[in-house]
Amino acid sequence: MKKNIILCGFMGSGKSTIGKQLSEKLGTGFIDTDIYIEQKEGMTISKMFEKYGESYFRQKEKEVCEELSNLQRMVISTGGGTLLSDDNMKALKKNGVIFLLNVSSRTVLTRLKNDTTRPLLQREDKEKAVKMMLSSRTPLYNRAADYVIDAEESPRKICLKIISIYNSL
Repeated sequence: MKKNIILCGFMGSGKSTIGKQLSEKLGTGFIDTDIYIEQKEGMTISKMFEKYGESYFRQKEKEVCEELSNLQRMVISTGGGTLLSDDNMKALKKNGVIFLLNVSSRTVLTRLKNDTTRPLLQREDKEKAVKMMLSSRTPLYNRAADYVIDAEESPRKICLKIISIYNSL
């Protein structure tokens, strides 16, 4: 494998699921940046937001992107807000190809219906919040992405599509 495969996209777009399957199919390592940060910090992201605020978490995210940009032969799943930062995008592009997993707000709401772990969705107006965040983040995701993948399909199909593109590089 030449470069890391970086998966980006909105929460609930399937980055972790697809990332695990890709790493199995390609025989590479897999890192989910959110889980990695939680392990390094010894607390959940929700707890970090609550205790130190979002800016603290975003700083940890930046440090992790710098660190991970030095790895090779990895599939890296980024948090929903990771690639909204130019610094994070540049760091991960140094040694990676970025695939955006694109999903509709309806799909996000369906997939995250019972999820209580995401601090940005702990609110009454979940549907409005998802639509608002998705519309503001999508142009930034598109700017970061080398390839945009329709993530409304089955994980197997999405993996095959990404592998096909990746192998042609």
